[in-house]
Amino acid sequence: MNALHLISLPLDLAPLRRWAAMRGFGADEGLALHHLLSETFGKGATQPFRLMAAPGAARATLYAYARSDETNLRQTARECATPDALAVCGLAGLAVKEMPDTWRKGRRLAFDLRARPTKRLLKPAGVFPKGAEIDAYLAEVLRRHPEGRPTENPVERENVYRTWLAERLGAAATLDEARLIRFERRPVVRGKTSREGPDVIWHGALTVEDGAAFSARLASGVGRHAAFGYGMLLLRPAR
Repeated sequence: MNALHLISLPLDLAPLRRWAAMRGFGADEGLALHHLLSETFGKGATQPFRLMAAPGAARATLYAYARSDETNLRQTARECATPDALAVCGLAGLAVKEMPDTWRKGRRLAFDLRARPTKRLLKPAGVFPKGAEIDAYLAEVLRRHPEGRPTENPVERENVYRTWLAERLGAAATLDEARLIRFERRPVVRGKTSREGPDVIWHGALTVEDGAAFSARLASGVGRHAAFGYGMLLLRPAR
């Protein structure tokens, strides 16, 4: 398998919004970026990804993991990307680095993660049918209190999401700490439907338990919707 690479790509936000509106993706930024990256570098070539933009900024940086190296990414963009897509992507500023082949067991790393903590129901719960994708917090409330939300000892949202995160890391890493920096409810557009769900940002630290599994987790992302701007583990030096 090709080595995993971390890429950074400058984006102009005003052209991105115009491009998204013209394509009918204006209601969901993650969906717009999914199509922009697919048309520029190939379907699934740059995911999971994360758009980082300061409030009110005209430009942003998109980070993503990719199996292709810089030469192949640039070649695909030159051969296949449309001129309007290239007007959005700052291809001249594309930067790529190769990620480590292996990770040492016991390596401690800090992380920054945007995730959408949802679960698919294995059986009907409340008004939701089997197979429905719902907020992990709501799923836990329905599991513990199927007759209704209690007035005492309520379910703590942050604790539910922290458990969800630890489960998604699985055997790859131990979750040492996690601070919920932001929680919002945002809609996503999938096909002809729009559904609202949790949108959270975590800052925390983890310890690698299985180097190969950890590399696979970086490549696949954490949780669902990794192709739409969620689930990318951005690593930092641990304190």
